[in-house]
This record gives sequence, C-alpha cells and structure tokens, in this order.
Amino acid sequence: MGAPSVPLKPRPLSIALLDEIHDAFNTRDADQIMAYFHPETTFYPALGPEPVGRTVSGWAAVHKFLADRFKVIPDMHWKTIDRYVCDSNRAVTVWMVTGKSADGTLLNYKGCDLWEFKDGLVYNKDTFWKIVQK
Repeated sequence: MGAPSVPLKPRPLSIALLDEIHDAFNTRDADQIMAYFHPETTFYPALGPEPVGRTVSGWAAVHKFLADRFKVIPDMHWKTIDRYVCDSNRAVTVWMVTGKSADGTLLNYKGCDLWEFKDGLVYNKDTFWKIVQK
C-alpha cells in the first residue's frame, strides 16, 4: 500500500478539519492533501471503469492519483457550498469544482464527497458529481 512519506495530521473530525482538507485540495499539492489521509485509505473518484467510479487503495496509490490528476488539470479548484459532520467518523461536503484539463475539457460541476475517518485521518473518500449534458 505504500507508507506515508509526509507527516500525518490526525485529529477529531470537525468542520474546521473539513475546511483544512478543502484548503489543502485547493493547493493542488498531493503532499499537503495526503497529510490528512490514513495509510490504508481508499479513494473512489467520480469517473472510472467501475460502478463506484474507480477504486484507488492505499496511501501511495492515492498520492500518485492526485499528483497525476493535478498535472492534467493544473487549475482545478473547489468552492465549498456546505459541509456536514454526521458523527465522530463520517462527514459530507458539497462543492463546485472548476478547471480546464490538458485536452481542453472544462470542468464546472456540482459535487459532493462522502468522508469516512479512522484514527483521525481520511479512511474513505467517495466522490460524486453532476454531469452536464446539453
């Protein structure tokens, strides 16, 4: 699964923690983002070949996935619409994501993440977004 290569930042789930993670994503720096992720994390991006989108398991694999994504969409940006802490280890964030990929595809989607935390770190991140069809 690959051991974390950056210091981790575990803490109790809160709105402030969700805001920190959101801010880390907007840096598009995989090291900053992954400081909040559990070594055994799983990320389910919205797009992919599986019914769940795609399954990316393990800290190193998620790190690589994010680093590669930001090479393709270097201006990817999330604007928080709302966020909810459901209990001590589950949360939901709602956002708009924008950006332009290397192939010219424009992103302008509303989406949400379902978060599960373990030991104060992101254990599962499941992303959903609306697809605009004209």
